[in-house]
Amino acid sequence: MKRFLYVLLIVLSVPLSCKKLEPAAPEDHETLDGPVEGLSDEQRAMFLKGDIAFNNDVFTKETGLGPLFVSTSCGSCHAGDGKGHPFTTLTRFGQINEQGNLFLHAGGPQLQNRAIPGHQPETIPAAATFSKFTPPANTGLGFLDAVSDADILAMADPNDGDGDGISGVTNWVSLKNYITLREGSIDNAGKYIGRFGKKGAAYNLLQQTAGAYNQDMGIVSTYEPYDTYSGEEIDPEVSNQTVQHVVFYLKTLKAPVPRNTGDANTIAGKGLFTQINCNKCHVAELKTSASSIAALSYQTFAPYTDLLLHDMGNALDDGYTEGSAKTYEWKTPPLWGLGLAKISQGGSYYLLHDGRARSIEEAILLHGGEGAHARDKYKALSKEEKQQLIIFLESL
Repeated sequence: MKRFLYVLLIVLSVPLSCKKLEPAAPEDHETLDGPVEGLSDEQRAMFLKGDIAFNNDVFTKETGLGPLFVSTSCGSCHAGDGKGHPFTTLTRFGQINEQGNLFLHAGGPQLQNRAIPGHQPETIPAAATFSKFTPPANTGLGFLDAVSDADILAMADPNDGDGDGISGVTNWVSLKNYITLREGSIDNAGKYIGRFGKKGAAYNLLQQTAGAYNQDMGIVSTYEPYDTYSGEEIDPEVSNQTVQHVVFYLKTLKAPVPRNTGDANTIAGKGLFTQINCNKCHVAELKTSASSIAALSYQTFAPYTDLLLHDMGNALDDGYTEGSAKTYEWKTPPLWGLGLAKISQGGSYYLLHDGRARSIEEAILLHGGEGAHARDKYKALSKEEKQQLIIFLESL
């Protein structure tokens, strides 16, 4: 009997011992993935379906991959919903004017640099200009999607009316035929404000998602029905329901949670951020308007972007444009989640639109054009002040 009790005690203790050896789950502020608070049970189920399609669905030749492609899944470019790195950087090609891409017949706008056996990957046409685009982090996109056009235009200053050297503008883009306008969209001669992508060329997350299936993986949907290899319309290789699940997933990913907000250096760095006018473009606080997802409606959030295009100077002029954006104009990237970027980037920073900046300081020093004034103010800071500013940025 004693032996039986001894064995029973050992058996019962094994699960508890193993549990102690399991790594602790990361804190909410240590990750970028996860849903926003306030979703219903039905919405959380839809989020999970989108999560699976985004991160687990890996396409093969048999399931429609290619024949030309860049990656085999959505998640392969956005590990943990974070930023990409040089191995997942995309190449877009076109021309220097804003009259529309002249190379769509030659595989544009995106270079498919991989191909299934029996096919040759694309090459950039000799007359085309091109730019590298490092995949951005996905988190908080639903909040950005729900900012009203009116609020975006209120931040724009195309003629630099206040004389501060900053004249953010919107990218007015033509709509795909499957796009449904969000409430409050402003019509500008048949064009509308783009807010997603490095140059703000995508109107909403459906356009961004359907385009990524088609251009990144060669997967045809009813939204983007043309095969990138033949140019012919073919049967869908992914269902509308799956695409919509991914769109919902992207819309309802949480916003990054700031870290070390009470640290003295973080607080000092936040003051310096405003002092040297970084906040003129990287606007700290925005608000959402009405959204079909109640959890996103009328929320105040801190993305550190104005969703506008800015002249970033000659050093960042890649000679490539999308929509009405000029070659030297780039949409202000959100800074939230910046301190977590290295997790998905292999332990190192690859910042700016093409990942050329290997540190936050290098990214700041490459600012030109409308960013030159803030850059020069940063250069004038003391070594300690520069460190405090970097600490603040890494807390976002």
